[in-house]
Amino acid sequence: MPVSSFQPPVRTLMGPGPADVHPRILSALARPTIGHLDPAFVAMMDELKQLLRDAFRTRNALTMPISAPGSAGMETCFVNLVEPGDKVVVCINGVFGGRMKENVIRAGGTPVCVEDAWGDAVDPDKLDETLKLHPDAKLVAFVHAETSTGVASDVPTLVDIAHRHDCLTIVDAVTSLGGSPLEVDAWGADAVYAGSQKCLSCTPGLAPLTMNERALEKVRARQEPVRSWFLDLNLVLGYWSGSGKRAYHHTAPVNALYALHESLVMLHEEGIEQAWARHRRNHLALKAGLEALGLELMVKEADRLPQLNAVTIPGGIDDALLRKQLLDLYGLEIGAGLGPLAGRIWRIGLMGYSSRAQNVLLCIGALGTALKALGAGGDTGEALSRAQSVLSEV
Repeated sequence: MPVSSFQPPVRTLMGPGPADVHPRILSALARPTIGHLDPAFVAMMDELKQLLRDAFRTRNALTMPISAPGSAGMETCFVNLVEPGDKVVVCINGVFGGRMKENVIRAGGTPVCVEDAWGDAVDPDKLDETLKLHPDAKLVAFVHAETSTGVASDVPTLVDIAHRHDCLTIVDAVTSLGGSPLEVDAWGADAVYAGSQKCLSCTPGLAPLTMNERALEKVRARQEPVRSWFLDLNLVLGYWSGSGKRAYHHTAPVNALYALHESLVMLHEEGIEQAWARHRRNHLALKAGLEALGLELMVKEADRLPQLNAVTIPGGIDDALLRKQLLDLYGLEIGAGLGPLAGRIWRIGLMGYSSRAQNVLLCIGALGTALKALGAGGDTGEALSRAQSVLSEV
């Protein structure tokens, strides 16, 4: 069989991730590889940590990327903070809350679940009542931005409830970091993890993470070793923490870290609050266009993520067929629903570099045309006009 270099097709990525990667970041990946203990690389690591602190809005000394995807950021938090026998309250309102539960079990803990319908935010009253029933709970875990549904939960309220019951918090911010307000210090979140491939516009494969001193005290006070050698923060910190000589732990993904650094430089140049505003503006433009096409957003307005839009599929429309048409005819990727929402929603992402005006207009135009061919949808021209009107207000 003849073998040749892989040449990927050009796509516009407007699904649940990864998002489009900015050309500056792709260029950063191609810079010369140097050693992961090279003094120049170590200096870049220190700057990267500070840029991550700015993005997380924290002063936590332990703020760094884990050398693996967002799921490894999740696992890092659980294997370090959960000891065998610990009771952990897990809030589940989608796929990723369910994955948190699995992490508790594998770390030897006992999960207690607070469940809400997919499409609803975590209910603070349910959490409070559950913690009253389980005063021996050690941790509360929940997802800030549930990628499977497009729902944002109320982080400061949930953290406050957890702290009033003397629990630490683990927060999934994989889809929120860089795309919607996240205030780690102001909200008091103890351990927060994210991903590089969503609103940071970077390539997949890195998991930004931050922990405060309260969380680190629990890590240091463990009675048995962390149940993962690679993700044991006691070991990893020998490479990432402090200044001066770094202890070898693993060969860091050098070029991928160049890319993350470049993405954070770009976020710094734009300004974090301006990035939040951009995601919000493009969401409102997309919403105006979708509604003109007769489409509805599943999540109630107060709980919607601007960067991940769950759109109800009209009756009679073949979900897979329409998404295939968008990919084949327009090079446009949108996401399918998961679990109980499979075949019921599309997930349209506006994350990072994907959150720009031309993508909003491409998506509305392509969706409108595809729906019309299937005998559904509204006036595509009117939908584009309404979206453009929102974009022109700024």
